Order: sequence, then C-alpha cells, then structure tokens
Amino acid sequence: MNKLAFIFCITFFGWTLNAAVPYDHVHLTASNAQDAVDWYVKHFGGEAGAFNRGDADRVEYPINRVFYNGLSVIFFEREPTGGSVGTGVDHIGFSMANVDQITAAVIADGGTQIGDFVEFAGMQIAFVEDPWGTKIELINDPETRGLHHVHLSSPDPEVTLTWYENIFGGEVSNWKGVLPAINYSDVWLMVGQSDGEITPTLGRSMDHLGWAADDLDEFGRNLLTNNVDFTMEPTPFRGIRISFIEGPDGVRIEVVEPD
Repeated sequence: MNKLAFIFCITFFGWTLNAAVPYDHVHLTASNAQDAVDWYVKHFGGEAGAFNRGDADRVEYPINRVFYNGLSVIFFEREPTGGSVGTGVDHIGFSMANVDQITAAVIADGGTQIGDFVEFAGMQIAFVEDPWGTKIELINDPETRGLHHVHLSSPDPEVTLTWYENIFGGEVSNWKGVLPAINYSDVWLMVGQSDGEITPTLGRSMDHLGWAADDLDEFGRNLLTNNVDFTMEPTPFRGIRISFIEGPDGVRIEVVEPD
C-alpha cells in the first residue's frame, strides 16, 4: 500500500463514505530529546528534524523527531514514568538487514537486549530496549524497511484490532499469513495477547500513537457513530489542529489535521 494513499469505501444511497486514516507518528518520552533523536538515527537510520507544519516557516522549532519515509518518531523531553512493556503499546518494530550487528551496537550504546535471537518465517528477529524504556523489535523483513510495525497488547486482540479498523479504516489481513494486522501507511498495526494488567500509555516511554485525518470534524462524526468521544476536542496548535482520543487498554491516540 502506498503510504500516501487513502483506502476508500465508496458508498451511495444509504452507505457511508469512509476513508482509511493514514498513520502519522509514534510519540515517545525521553529525558533529552536531542540525545534520543541522535540515538535513533545512529541505530535505526532516518532523518533528524523538527516540527515542519503550519507556522514552521516562521518559527524555529527544536530538533525532536526522526523521519522515516514521511512517518515520524517524536520525543517529549521529560522523564518517562515507566517503560512501554506493561502498557497497551508493548513495542515498535524496525526492519533492518543486519539485525545482529544493530543489536550489538544498541547494547554497546546504553540499550539492552531482551531474550535471544529468534527466527520467524525465515527472518531474524531480536528485541531490545532503548535507554529510556521503549521496547523495540528488530526484524529483517525485506518487504518493508524502516519503521515496520506497532505492536499493541490486549486481553482481547481480536476486539482491539476491530476497534482500530472501525475508527481508522483499513482492512484486517494476515501478515505473513500468520498474524492478524492492519497496514496503515506501510506500518503494520498488530495486537498481541497481554500477560497481565495493562497500564495506560500516558507519561510512559511510549506516550501515544498518532494518525493524520484530512478533516477532524468529519473524523469526529465517525467517532460518534462508534460511540467514541474526543478526550481533547480538535484544537489549533502551531498552525494545524490536533485532538486526542483513548483507544482500548488505555492507549492514548493523537489525531492531527495537517495544514
């Protein structure tokens, strides 16, 4: 799927026009945003940058994010209240060709490895944790490079994935013929079975996820149809509009309306 394309369910006379909402960003928390940006670029590639929408041509914003093919990993500069494990967003994944070398470099640079290397569908996989507590899966998937997936954790993965399908569109398919997932802007959204109590993401190292809707007012009407409310109504911010909702299992979600 082209990351700039919308998937349209075109309807007429009694049907509803419903566009899949493109994925936009992951918002992490780190004690020093510049250090975190440098660390991610060093180990996972991407391009360091700053806020570049709305009034960014008139205001100079600090470097606080890494761009991956139009998507971004953004950092709040504050001390996280805990890691990503145990929240509704267990980890994010990057697809890299040299998983073993990157894992060794991460360990040598303040990160930690979680468990052993594994093989899945012919692909090498490793799990690491960044210095601020976010769990990261490194996977050698030649079909999708860069920011690869967001892996949620839920006591009912099927219900949770259906919720995202209803709110953000897209279509549930089986990634590699094994794992149910939805592809948003070339990033896979997956849901695993939780092992225990789940903590909200707010304030943790994985603070929230982000989508980008063309029209937040229209998006709000879809929320009402699905009995979901904004936790923060659409609000002007740096020349764009932003809003927040809460997903299943305490996952904080930002939905932005680009300028």
